[in-house]
Amino acid sequence: MSTYTQVREIVMMNLRSVPQRLGASLVIVIGIAGVVGVMVALLSMSAGLEKTLSGTGSDDRVVVTRGGSNGELASFLDRASGTLVKQDPAIARGADGLPLASGEIIIITEVPRFGQKTGANVTLRGVEPVGFTIRPELRIVQGRKFRPGLREIIVGEAASNQFAGLDVGTPLRFRGSTWTVVGVFSPGGDAHESELGTDTERAQSAFTRSGYSSVLAKLASTDGFEPMKERLTRNPQLNVDVKTERDFFSGQSGTLTTVIGVLAGFVALVMAIGATFGALNTMYSAVSARTAEIGTLRALGFGAMPVIASVMAEALALAISGGVLGALLAYVLFNGYSVSTLGSGFTQVAFKFAVTPGLVMQGLGLSLFIGFVGGLLPAIPAARMQVTSALRG
Repeated sequence: MSTYTQVREIVMMNLRSVPQRLGASLVIVIGIAGVVGVMVALLSMSAGLEKTLSGTGSDDRVVVTRGGSNGELASFLDRASGTLVKQDPAIARGADGLPLASGEIIIITEVPRFGQKTGANVTLRGVEPVGFTIRPELRIVQGRKFRPGLREIIVGEAASNQFAGLDVGTPLRFRGSTWTVVGVFSPGGDAHESELGTDTERAQSAFTRSGYSSVLAKLASTDGFEPMKERLTRNPQLNVDVKTERDFFSGQSGTLTTVIGVLAGFVALVMAIGATFGALNTMYSAVSARTAEIGTLRALGFGAMPVIASVMAEALALAISGGVLGALLAYVLFNGYSVSTLGSGFTQVAFKFAVTPGLVMQGLGLSLFIGFVGGLLPAIPAARMQVTSALRG
């Protein structure tokens, strides 16, 4: 009988006998499912946040902030600087001949979550009227847009689902003033869905701000970005950073996603070590229970390789079963689950967990590694031990 035939027969026989060791086998499956499920769930949080932030903006729009600032919250541009930026020739012009550039201001406000009395930090973005023209993807899904000059607010769809008191028609108190929610907007699932929006000039007046946090401009052509960046950054009258809107928001996710990734890796490592020892213990017990069976097979002429293959096949089959179960649970329980967390500006960013195919493959790869280690270590000494037993017999 060829080695291939021996391997096939003993592997099939071993797999068919797994139900006889159901309790011990479930230890491996459930343990690995827990490892994979936790790892995929944690990484899906990082993937969801990165997807939300990296999906914000467009390559034909530019964000200009103060040089050296790490975000809009830490940035300040005076009116003169904002005017110089808006005059750049690379900026597209509207039907009225004016530049499609919006001076915007970021203010931190507090809005309570549902069921809580304490407030959570939420971004209030002051936007000039042209800001709606620059962002064609922004849609009003309830109510209407705010009117310039009035204390009116529109809220992002994600913010309205995460925080209390943001229904259309609801009054809000900020800095001793009463503002009215007049609409709910959706920019298609990006970071702006976590924000509140109002008129720039009204926000400047109410919060005693004289300049802008940033200027958002639409390019006449994406080819104009590099020349615009060079002109603005080399202008001695300005101290600015210039990035495409997509690159700007992608950069906001870097630190937080790295922290989440490291945390997920550490937790998965600790759990994987425990699952590996559980698999080792179970497989050693399974091999011990099959000593007589394997000895008989060796006496009939089966070699060491089929013995190793049978143990490995069982361990890998149980491991991949646990991996699939863990990934499936993570997908069912967490994919699309909405949460919010502190972003780089210490304000809440709402996003959804994203269980991607790549994360599932990582989870299955980890399960196979655990199964490989958990099966190989018992398999090699088991095969050697049975050879010795056969010779003595």
